[in-house]
Amino acid sequence: MKKLVHRLGWPGTIALAVVLLFVFVGLFAPWIAPYPAQGAGAPNVLAKLAPPSADYWLGTDHLGRDILSRIIYGTRVSLTNGVLIVAFSLLIGLPVGLAAGYFGGWIDEALMRGTDVFLAFPALLLAVLMAAALGPGFLNSIIAVAVTWWPWYARLARAEVLVLRGQPYVEAARLAGVSHPRIIARHILPATGRPLTVQAALDVGPALLTAAALSFLGLGVLPPTADWGQMVDAGRKFFPARWWYSAMPGLTIFIVALAFSVLGDALRERKGGTVRAPA
Repeated sequence: MKKLVHRLGWPGTIALAVVLLFVFVGLFAPWIAPYPAQGAGAPNVLAKLAPPSADYWLGTDHLGRDILSRIIYGTRVSLTNGVLIVAFSLLIGLPVGLAAGYFGGWIDEALMRGTDVFLAFPALLLAVLMAAALGPGFLNSIIAVAVTWWPWYARLARAEVLVLRGQPYVEAARLAGVSHPRIIARHILPATGRPLTVQAALDVGPALLTAAALSFLGLGVLPPTADWGQMVDAGRKFFPARWWYSAMPGLTIFIVALAFSVLGDALRERKGGTVRAPA
């Protein structure tokens, strides 16, 4: 524990604990939720819009479903959204950045101009347009956000490769006749992965917020699947009289996004790297 605190500091350690807590909650949602059936979407109209009480700690929604159980079940969707958006963005942006930075010339020019096309649009606006074109759904919302985020990883990877490709050990490998794919895999990629890992940790929180925004607009997962952004949208119709409906999932989004942001900052300080601010 002392080693972890020494590496991440108290804020980073607390943030890591919060993230791990929500991961645990998401994995074991059916066993943790007070009302698993309601968490999965089963209605309970006799208790609709009940305020927080001993039976329903965070109140109920317009269909009588326990808000706490819905938040617990929504943890699966929301965390998976954030992680997969970052993963898909890396899968697209990392190869583009590696190729552009390593080969240079017309390859660099073509790839970076294509990247600039995506960067010319506001990320959230482009994500909304993509989600609207693809239609609502879990995978569609992930694709819509990832398509707008990969250029940042491409540019970060390219910047790292431009520094690394002139290093003596890379030049030595090139002169020794080592193939380009092997040089990239053995010498370039491991060094590039460190700043990208830090950036990915920083981006999970904003990715989660963006996915929640799409759900709020009706472009995310479809009911009755629990999703925090969807819950905020449903609850705003009853706000402020039934404040708990939208306030509780909204507070959950805030806590998780803040935890990932603080954890990313702690990792950045530990690595001593400089990365872009979250989108």
